[in-house]
Amino acid sequence: MPQDQAIVLVPYNSTWPAKFVSEKALMEPTIGQYVTGGIHHIGSTAISGMAAKPIIDILVGVESLEKSKPCIEILSKIHYQYFPYKADVEHWFCKPTPAKRTHHLHLIPTNHPEFKAKLAFRDYLRNHTEEREAYETLKTTLAKQFPTDREAYTRAKENFVRAAVKKALE
Repeated sequence: MPQDQAIVLVPYNSTWPAKFVSEKALMEPTIGQYVTGGIHHIGSTAISGMAAKPIIDILVGVESLEKSKPCIEILSKIHYQYFPYKADVEHWFCKPTPAKRTHHLHLIPTNHPEFKAKLAFRDYLRNHTEEREAYETLKTTLAKQFPTDREAYTRAKENFVRAAVKKALE
């Protein structure tokens, strides 16, 4: 995993959706032939009004990890750095560097439960204000508790995320 970048949450920025659209426009001609499940804005920057780390999270649905392996080299041409994080589930990238991330990119097979879960979680928080606020409060608390330990921060959110995904998929 790349070196940890300090966890800093900032208020929602209305430019985040446009930053995603711009990045999607760059990706479509670059890896479009490998995209089978769309290019989606996910994560907290995709949820209007939510404080977030100012990193645009992007989910790309692919047929399989094996068939999308060429994307690892191709995406380097648009400054995405590959890391074998959760390599059994996804091809994971950051941009421009591990020390200064502005984008995270997840290439996940569309038949993997994680693909559906990431979209379900985003949509659930978009449509359930109380849950969104509870998640934001949790993130704020955890960012203070784990300011430089991204893995611990992420693990500490897992129960909330799992419960929300379960509700979303019911």
